[in-house]
Amino acid sequence: MFIFHLCCLFYQLCGCGLLGVGIWLSVSQGSFATFSPSFPSLSAANMVIAVGAIAMVTGFLGCLGAIKENKCLLLSFFIVLLIILLTELILLTLFFVYSDKVRENAKQDLKDGLALYNSENNIGLRNAWNIIQAEWKCCGVIAYTDWHDALREKVVPDRCCQEHYQNCGRNSTNMFWNGGCFEKVEEWLDDNKLLLGTIGMVILVVQLLGMAFSMTLFHHIHRTGKKYDA
Repeated sequence: MFIFHLCCLFYQLCGCGLLGVGIWLSVSQGSFATFSPSFPSLSAANMVIAVGAIAMVTGFLGCLGAIKENKCLLLSFFIVLLIILLTELILLTLFFVYSDKVRENAKQDLKDGLALYNSENNIGLRNAWNIIQAEWKCCGVIAYTDWHDALREKVVPDRCCQEHYQNCGRNSTNMFWNGGCFEKVEEWLDDNKLLLGTIGMVILVVQLLGMAFSMTLFHHIHRTGKKYDA
């Protein structure tokens, strides 16, 4: 069951790596990438930490179950992977079935978040918008005029300016980035769909292999009533 051990090791290494990145983001960037006012804790750091922790715990269950020849741990490993797989499939199905509604709700939620840009308790949201607008050369959700509606005056963040300097967003004669950031995200996803699809398939194969080999080892131990010689 060398492949099973590799699958478990893969989960643990990925989990440790993601957990480290998530902690680094949380410490160095605060509430980095918190765009949504409806889900303030849905930040990049928190998401990476959660995924990393789940992957690390899952890998630990599999490795320990294989080493100790423990049927309970192997079954737990299988069940956790099954729940993760079913959750992924359900979310993916719902996303494609209600893709238009998801897009519209996401746009509206992001627009609502713009109104919190200058508030004291939403530094993470402000940092997130500054970074994405500077890096992707976009402004607002759909267009730079989204900021006018959100801030209730004809100003935009300085990072919307094609020539950036302090308070440039208050000068209406400046040139701002025309494209909205939502469109830029969609373009990036479309340009990288092959890469994202490949990553998804690799993750799916690793999950299926982990489930298959854990059940194989489980049944072998159950039938023989003795430890499996890995």
